[in-house]
Amino acid sequence: MPKVKTIAVRLLLVDDHEVVRVGLRTVLTQHEHVTVVGESSTVTDAVRDAAQLHPDVILMDVRLPDGSGVDACREILAAHPHMRVIFLTSYADDDSVLAAVLAGAHGYVLKEIDSAALLRAVHAVAEGHSILDPSVTERALKWLRGIGKGSVPPGTEPLSPQEERVLALVAEGQTNKEIATALNLSDKTVKNYLANVFQKLRVTRRAQAAAFFAKRKQ
Repeated sequence: MPKVKTIAVRLLLVDDHEVVRVGLRTVLTQHEHVTVVGESSTVTDAVRDAAQLHPDVILMDVRLPDGSGVDACREILAAHPHMRVIFLTSYADDDSVLAAVLAGAHGYVLKEIDSAALLRAVHAVAEGHSILDPSVTERALKWLRGIGKGSVPPGTEPLSPQEERVLALVAEGQTNKEIATALNLSDKTVKNYLANVFQKLRVTRRAQAAAFFAKRKQ
């Protein structure tokens, strides 16, 4: 983790478990340079509180009762690009990490992190660094780094126009059924197109295909 200066940080906690929020507040406010300005338990509350409380850093769980913390992250950063988001979660699967990275998250750490390391992560992110725990992001970040801008990964085949359309809708988060309706195809045909896309891009998950699409559009 990079060495950072100690600056004052306004922090918003987003987790649906009150006990977790209380524990985080207790730990983090022991540090004189951290002020917890609010607590949220849902996506709706997080978006509203971010706008009203103007935190520097938002410590957010991935899974919330009314949706995904990833969606909250994306919406908050679209409206307040100066804010910084750290995901503090129990989930270390590649899809969650990829989704968080693509939503613009500046940190992704597991809840098993010790309090001193969490404080360092908060300050590092507030200073402009990115903290992505290598124990949970190594495969995801390696895959992302392998994507060349404006091109398919080396050794893969180009996509057909229809496969490109299917991929674009996957990147929007649409289900196979929704894609079938949008493109006037059968569910089976969509599955076949997706299988071809996955094979050509050498991926196995929808989130990886979406990551390719997002990186290529940058």
